[in-house]
Amino acid sequence: MRTMLGADGLIRRTLREREDELREVRRHLHRHPELSHAEHATTDVIDEHLRALGLAPVRMPRTGLICDIPGSDPSLPAVALRADMDALGIPELSSVSYRSAVDGVSHACGHDVHMSAVLGAAMALVRVAETGALRRTVRLIYQPSEEKHPCGALELIGEGVVDGVDSIFALHCDPGVDVGHVGLKPGPITSATDPVRIEVRGAGGHTSRPHLTQDLIYALGQIVTQVPAAFSRRMDPRSGVNLTWGSIHAGSAFNAIPSSGVLEGTLRCLDHEAWDRAEELLEELMGEIARMWGVTATVQHDRGVPPVSNDPLSVRFLEDAVIHVCGREQLDTARQSLGGEDFAWYLEKVPGALARLGTRTPGGRTYDLHMGDFTVDERAIAIGADVLAHVCLLRDTPLA
Repeated sequence: MRTMLGADGLIRRTLREREDELREVRRHLHRHPELSHAEHATTDVIDEHLRALGLAPVRMPRTGLICDIPGSDPSLPAVALRADMDALGIPELSSVSYRSAVDGVSHACGHDVHMSAVLGAAMALVRVAETGALRRTVRLIYQPSEEKHPCGALELIGEGVVDGVDSIFALHCDPGVDVGHVGLKPGPITSATDPVRIEVRGAGGHTSRPHLTQDLIYALGQIVTQVPAAFSRRMDPRSGVNLTWGSIHAGSAFNAIPSSGVLEGTLRCLDHEAWDRAEELLEELMGEIARMWGVTATVQHDRGVPPVSNDPLSVRFLEDAVIHVCGREQLDTARQSLGGEDFAWYLEKVPGALARLGTRTPGGRTYDLHMGDFTVDERAIAIGADVLAHVCLLRDTPLA
């Protein structure tokens, strides 16, 4: 316990000393966002800062990197901290001085905060390691392409980044929670999220003679409304299955029925078992509706990400870290989200947990993720770093 107390002071002191630096790193990353699998300059920035700490980052084949902070006991499995790196193809609408300099691209999901918080944890843990108080090796995983399918998590898992790791932790910005608060939940905390594409074909023709066609537009309308409705009756409503369309394309003339059309959307499931069943049911429903209207439908359903299902023991370690850093009253119970997160794939391999990091200024406006005006209270960076550094130490401390 004395060692833990000494490390605690060292972590706090390090983060106080380097808080301005971490904020500037975040602002640089925010000003220079890069899309999925194009995070080359972003990787360079993180690589440079880690090497300045005396570490030896290992670059991944395309973008991203991993980096170990060696612990004093090599017989122990490593604990991992993961940060996602990519930005979104969303124009920035905020007026901050460090707003995105890249047209049509912004860090509208807070990945710049995630990267900076993990870097801050690394700064603190390197100093703890120098005293011999870091028993487990800590592996930093800077992962590309969280926002794009196929996702970067599977790519890095294929590169062996969780080999020798027995637990993994991550943070995600939550603009609906005040800065200084952290939300946690054992079990599912996000949703499975799958891209769905349906191509429909039928005999086209003149709008004056729909009876000589399959009236593809009308058939598309039936698919748009009936398939989501059928899901709500064919699956347990507690599984949170939701099919929502985002794109419909068919035809180019007001007086001609087209011969093909395309629907695209997302299928989300709060329950892993429902996610496993959803693909088969989607094919079945599409076949039934297509036969009704005489069209043919080809379904492309890609398995995107499963729900992030937090390991209960890992949540307890994170809870202790949040209580230690922020206080018990700042620990919130998170609600399960219909959003997707490819951190889920790591949890299919090793236990771990994702926490929701409050980024809203108390009394201020609530911003939303994936919006061009998304803004964070930058005090969240050091808080996130502090929590992540502490969970690595508490991993070997008896739970309260």
